[in-house]
Amino acid sequence: MGAIEGIGYLAGGFVVAAVVGMFAHWFDRKITARVQWRVGPPLFQPVYDFVKLLAKEVIVPEGASRFLFLSAPLFGLAATTVISALFLRTVIFPGETFVGDLIVVIYLLTIPSQAIILGSFASANPLASLGGSREMKLLMSYELPFLLVVLVPVIKTGGTIRLGEIIQYQAAHGSVIASISGVIAFVIALICMQAKLAKVPFDAPEAETEIMGGAYIEYSGVALGLFKLTQWMMMYVVPLFLMILFIGAVNWRQSWFNLVFAVLIYIGILLFITLVRNTNARLRIDQIMKFFWVMVTPFAVLAVILAFLGL
Repeated sequence: MGAIEGIGYLAGGFVVAAVVGMFAHWFDRKITARVQWRVGPPLFQPVYDFVKLLAKEVIVPEGASRFLFLSAPLFGLAATTVISALFLRTVIFPGETFVGDLIVVIYLLTIPSQAIILGSFASANPLASLGGSREMKLLMSYELPFLLVVLVPVIKTGGTIRLGEIIQYQAAHGSVIASISGVIAFVIALICMQAKLAKVPFDAPEAETEIMGGAYIEYSGVALGLFKLTQWMMMYVVPLFLMILFIGAVNWRQSWFNLVFAVLIYIGILLFITLVRNTNARLRIDQIMKFFWVMVTPFAVLAVILAFLGL
């Protein structure tokens, strides 16, 4: 792949992730409003919010590390853009993906959280540092079971670590979710996704009612806008990642029905995120860690064992 083609995929990945991410954010707010018997925002409200933030002044707090404070949002946005570009190429040309792209995606998915941690500690604000500390503990909590359940589709598809081959295998042999280990792994992956997106009940790092925005408390203007945009884009790339691993319905070359089916599944995942967010109370960070390490991780191990047994 040439440099110009690579830049094209990056640009396309950014546009797709930004547009779909803004829709996902609007969908989340709209369903939340309906649950609370409100009308909710108009369709283009995320665009208005983002443009408004771009027009505001960026204030760097006194005592902060200016370079780290301002560069942290860029790290998260860049990682999410690269993930989206990889998915775009995977969906268009599943047979031309590179070996190990699955590992690259798993690594890149941790960078937005690391950017939040870096920015919060660089702000020199105690409440932001508390939010960053919670984000670090949250990452340590869900990452192990998340990695374990990712192993399930790898095992079920013959040990491949290429996303394109995972899609093609499921097109030929059926979805990973159509197995006992696949169902267990997918449910756990949904729970980990809720934590990776820092949505209730796993929103302790932000927790407006406790630490007034936590890691984002000192951010404003373009810097805050980039963090928000990254959050919205993550609502596109994380569900799509799970769909590629467990359902494989994004293989539109096999049938256009797969594309329609994938869109419906994606909307269903967004609905799951929103309903969980509106029907659960926020957990303390110690409760989150106990939940993932004591309750979720053993089931993730069980899913891996069942996958090895061919179930």
